[in-house]
Amino acid sequence: MGTYAVDADDLTIYGEEEWGDGVKNMSSICMSFSMIHSDGFFSHSNPLHYSVPLLLLQFALASSAILLTSQLLKPLSQPIFVSQILGGIILGPSVLSRSSAFLKNFFPLRGFVVLDILSSIGYMLCFFLIGVQTDPWILMKINKTSSTIGFFTVAVPMFITQAYSYIIPKILPVETTIANFLPAIAQAESVLSFPTIAFFLSELRILNSDFGKLAMSSSVVSGLFSFLLTTLAVLSHQSIGDNFKMLATISTGVLVAVVIVFAVRPAVLWMIKKNPPGEILKESHIIALLVGVLVTGFCCQATGLHIYYGPLILGITIPAGPPLGSALMEKLEFSTSWILMPIFFVKNGMMIDIFDIKFGNFMIVLSLALLGALGKFIGAFITSLLSGMPLMDAITLSLVLIAQGLMELGLFKMSKYNKAEDKETFTIMCISMLIITGILSPLVKQLYDPSRRYAAYGRRSVMQSKWEPELRVLVCLHDHHDVPTAIDLLEALHPIKRCPLAIYLLHQIELVGRATPLFISHKLSKRPSSIAGPSEQVINAFRCYEESRNGIVSVHPFTAMSPGVTMHDDICFLALDKRTSLAIIPFYKLVRSDGTIDSYRNAGKIMNKNVINQAPCSVAILVNRGFLKTPRLSLPSWSLYRVAILFLGGDDDREALAIAERMCGHSKIRLTLIRLVSGNYMNENAERRADNESLSEFRHCMEGNYRVMYIEEVVMDGSGTIAVIRSMENSYDLVLVGKNHDPESPLVSGLKDWNEQPELGEIGDILISADFMGNTTILVVQQQPSKVEKQGNEKCKNLLEECLVGDDKIPF
Repeated sequence: MGTYAVDADDLTIYGEEEWGDGVKNMSSICMSFSMIHSDGFFSHSNPLHYSVPLLLLQFALASSAILLTSQLLKPLSQPIFVSQILGGIILGPSVLSRSSAFLKNFFPLRGFVVLDILSSIGYMLCFFLIGVQTDPWILMKINKTSSTIGFFTVAVPMFITQAYSYIIPKILPVETTIANFLPAIAQAESVLSFPTIAFFLSELRILNSDFGKLAMSSSVVSGLFSFLLTTLAVLSHQSIGDNFKMLATISTGVLVAVVIVFAVRPAVLWMIKKNPPGEILKESHIIALLVGVLVTGFCCQATGLHIYYGPLILGITIPAGPPLGSALMEKLEFSTSWILMPIFFVKNGMMIDIFDIKFGNFMIVLSLALLGALGKFIGAFITSLLSGMPLMDAITLSLVLIAQGLMELGLFKMSKYNKAEDKETFTIMCISMLIITGILSPLVKQLYDPSRRYAAYGRRSVMQSKWEPELRVLVCLHDHHDVPTAIDLLEALHPIKRCPLAIYLLHQIELVGRATPLFISHKLSKRPSSIAGPSEQVINAFRCYEESRNGIVSVHPFTAMSPGVTMHDDICFLALDKRTSLAIIPFYKLVRSDGTIDSYRNAGKIMNKNVINQAPCSVAILVNRGFLKTPRLSLPSWSLYRVAILFLGGDDDREALAIAERMCGHSKIRLTLIRLVSGNYMNENAERRADNESLSEFRHCMEGNYRVMYIEEVVMDGSGTIAVIRSMENSYDLVLVGKNHDPESPLVSGLKDWNEQPELGEIGDILISADFMGNTTILVVQQQPSKVEKQGNEKCKNLLEECLVGDDKIPF
């Protein structure tokens, strides 16, 4: 037998009729350690009477309830936190545990001990992961605007709610108990935490948008100001002896933080240094850090601090991103979020009984919570407008800063533990949190569309860049395997002195172990960063290419670390900021020379789709079917690079043709233009006239170029198109094709039904899945949709003659 001390308020769910009159006054639970493992039904043993099978069933119920709730709320765009709270409430006395049979069998009093311990461990690990995802350098990004917004987002609601808590008992009949709790409730509803805002923005997929970054830096100011106000409020309401205890606790907290920063962090950095670059972190290092989490939690409990404090500080001191931060998130996040934390939310739900709430008290506390949310909105909205922010962005930012989450729930529980509120008040505050957060998420998604800033941008395409002195290209890479193919493609664009090439290189790293995205300019950054380490190999290859081209090519390298669902935003932002005409992005699947396709970039599919839909310039998806060790075109030993363009018609094919025009002047390139013409579809519409005009311009500009060949194939249907593609077997090193084609055209009839990769279009999908294409690189082009102002042939010839026509001339 053993005993376990508990908070009596946590046990009020176990009513007198089932457990006796003394249960509400209990401060300890007595349990037997002999009933751990069940012998099974066949031995006439009820498994629910034993600790292990009971715990396993509780795990299953908790995770299933949250999973079911999240799926039901998915159409309403609700964050996972809402599902977690509701899942706990469903299993609690408000719904299922209202049945004494369900409560007695699945959540009996004897199982409360294990439930409480595991929820504390889950809570501790959760705060450790919050720390891992928190960027301490966000403090360096705080400016006057974020400081002003962050200060007034807390100051305004604090003033309004405190005034309300003082006035309302004087004008309305309020119970004395609730009236005494109102100042503490007002304070809890006015504070703000940075991790909550970061998680909320991440779930909305706007974490690395402009106002998202402003929201995070503002929330840091709000969090620091909230901590200061909370500390002062606690000290002002305590006696001298209690103040001494409070100051001793704060001093201990500072000491623990100092030890972790100056003793543990150097050891962590040493582990990272010993790990070979680019390799997965050793398992022993992960285990050592997990032990560190447990030890810091123990030290905090032993010194009177909260159990999550040490793990939180430890997580913050761990360098974010790969290799350590990402590895920790991959190892711990799933088990913590879906196994341990559901137990925490079930335990939380056991303390929430909506039937114990008095309507009058509910309205008073709810109005105070809503007033706090309104105060946050007013404080953030007015200061945002005064800072020059657009109206819709100011509204969205203000709504985001109202969000509440796990940190606020922990504050509510802490207030309840410290008797600053009772069980009824805690229940109302949790319901108020659900109402506020549940309304916010769909509102923010409806009001803020991060793609609209790109949609309003003027047309940028390779066709338009014909009349500009410099071609600006954004090249996005995920790893070094695509570097040789990318450099080949850029060299094929034939940069010369009169038509130079500006390359904006973006090395993208999927963000796992960090709450704050990073965007590093390697030419502007004067301070070395360990985060840029994975980009070194990629950047050095492009810098060598830049040096070999003697000023004709300029490379501007960047590294972006962001969540997979928002990686496209970095691409669109950089394309917009640098006014690029073409963005080259890698295909998210690995296509081998035999046509087999392996998924290996989980975030790439979302990125490909979003870039295609939102990019402020033309987009080319680069499909690398053969990993070459060195770029081909940059080596003198390579005398020929065979390029083909499949032309079926449409804006995208005309954009691919414009790219091909740039390649024709390169002395090592032999280009073949294959035009497919339908034998039974001769409708002379505007689209067909535009195709003919573009081809006429191309023929006119290519007069006298030995290395350009024109082939016209007449086909009757989609099967004829496939036959033409098969005739290209192992004949080319690079094939260009447009993404979209007229769905009514016989050239693509029946192909859409077999399209497994919609990001590539019908023809692109056939090209990458064909085993007969060998190591051929595929470039699928989409022109930025917009109305084109037609340009004359003479202007084309005058400005592009030197760029596009080589020394060898023969009639086209």
